[in-house]
Amino acid sequence: MTDMTHTASHISIQGVHKVFQSGGQDVYALKAIDLEIPRGEFVCLLGPSGCGKSTLLNAVAGFSLPSSGAITVEGAAISAPGPDRGMVFQEYALFPWMTVEQNIAFGLQIKGETKAAIQAKVGSLLELLHLQDFRKRYPKDLSGGMRQRVAIARVLALDSPIMLMDEPFGALDALTRRNLQDELLRLWTELRKTILFVTHSIEEALYLADRTVVMTYRPGTIKRDLRVDLPRPRDVASQAFNALKKELSLLLMEEQNRHEQDEFRGAAVD
Repeated sequence: MTDMTHTASHISIQGVHKVFQSGGQDVYALKAIDLEIPRGEFVCLLGPSGCGKSTLLNAVAGFSLPSSGAITVEGAAISAPGPDRGMVFQEYALFPWMTVEQNIAFGLQIKGETKAAIQAKVGSLLELLHLQDFRKRYPKDLSGGMRQRVAIARVLALDSPIMLMDEPFGALDALTRRNLQDELLRLWTELRKTILFVTHSIEEALYLADRTVVMTYRPGTIKRDLRVDLPRPRDVASQAFNALKKELSLLLMEEQNRHEQDEFRGAAVD
């Protein structure tokens, strides 16, 4: 594992602060975030609850703009959500009244693509994500893993060069989670999207990412930006993998201790 040296950026985050008001006081969710992500790279944001991972992801998505600093995609400032950035949420965000194929087609219909083009693209994605046998089913009839496949397919349908993923496998059982991690790596290898992926799982970050960006507990800053120099497919039982896992565990434990001390001080004041 070595420090990352940056090349031409697809996503550039420069001097980003995010401040919320709480009880009449400024609370820094993010402070002085600088991060460069080259095109086609898989980057995981890793950290404890309250470190600002999702806040940063939402800022890149354009859902919540930073209080100061700049976020750009290929040099263009982000001011709102856009078609160049597709978002996959933990809670699937599917339309329950639509079938699998209707959910995947929805964004394409909004874009005004022809019926033939939509059918071709939906058919290709159903095959790519092994959803052919489920095309007429509704979300309520699918497992959590299958719902998340549909959510990923819906983002891929829009062909966004950037995929933003907010703990997309966090609610799944361990076996389903690993299967979908492998599916995501397969898709990423084939399609070479730029992926920014939020997780609190050290193992997930090491299994998936080219780089793991460790964030501090509030205010969220970058504690470590490290490249994961392990060949794929990665063996989670290997000595090298577990050495990196131990290293990241120590970094996160420091932040978890800060979190607990902060809560203890707050309780004492109350």
